[in-house]
Amino acid sequence: MLLALLQANAVVMDLEANCATIDEAAGTAAAAGAAVLVTPELFPTGYAPGRVRAELDPAGLPELRSRLAGIARRHRIGLVYSVPRVTPQGEWHISATLLDAEGASLLTYDKVHLFGPEERAAFSPAAQPPAVVRFNGILTSMVICYDVEFPEAVRAAAVAGAELLLVPTALAHGFDDVPQVLLRARALESQLTVAYANHSGTEEGCRFLGGSVIAGPDGTLLTAAGEEPQLIYAEVDEGSAARARSEVPYLAERRPDLYRSWDS
Repeated sequence: MLLALLQANAVVMDLEANCATIDEAAGTAAAAGAAVLVTPELFPTGYAPGRVRAELDPAGLPELRSRLAGIARRHRIGLVYSVPRVTPQGEWHISATLLDAEGASLLTYDKVHLFGPEERAAFSPAAQPPAVVRFNGILTSMVICYDVEFPEAVRAAAVAGAELLLVPTALAHGFDDVPQVLLRARALESQLTVAYANHSGTEEGCRFLGGSVIAGPDGTLLTAAGEEPQLIYAEVDEGSAARARSEVPYLAERRPDLYRSWDS
């Protein structure tokens, strides 16, 4: 299965422009044979948590989701997008959704680990673990940005069976070790493919690193972006996670009961 990652510069609170960027990328990725396009965290609104919370009307979210589903359906490509989700109780979460090529929602995930005071002021942290769905023959899960920096979050997806982890992110400049070192370690220790799609350029005063990556279940770097906007691709073999787990059985040989006793 061919994965495509969009690395791009969003325009804060210009939903029209940002959806147009996703639309163009989806068309290009589909023409290249990609099965799914992964886009960055909060890309349709731009990454500016305070402004998003203050200016986005939740009543418009269903229309935004419908438009994104239409992009997937029109180009016949799976799509991962990240927008706010507002609960019936009025809590705002940063969410991610995986659509199939018909535009149907297969998987949703709300961000558990919020990064920095601006995110924590605008959103509430979620508590549900990452779920897993079979997508194009590969057991697939999602986390969002800062979540992937916690081994527990990635391991929870792997223990649930995930072989592929899709990660919309908004990583600032200066955190180069996250995509270059930490992401490969996460892929290796939980023996799954990690696809990490970041913003580029500057949004609301935040300069983004770019550096989107796809790392294989043996820690191999399959593809990496620089700082500029671009689409990157990598082929994911549906048997690669199983082979890695057979060769070195990290997951099978865990001792979770013992680890819990260490915590106490």
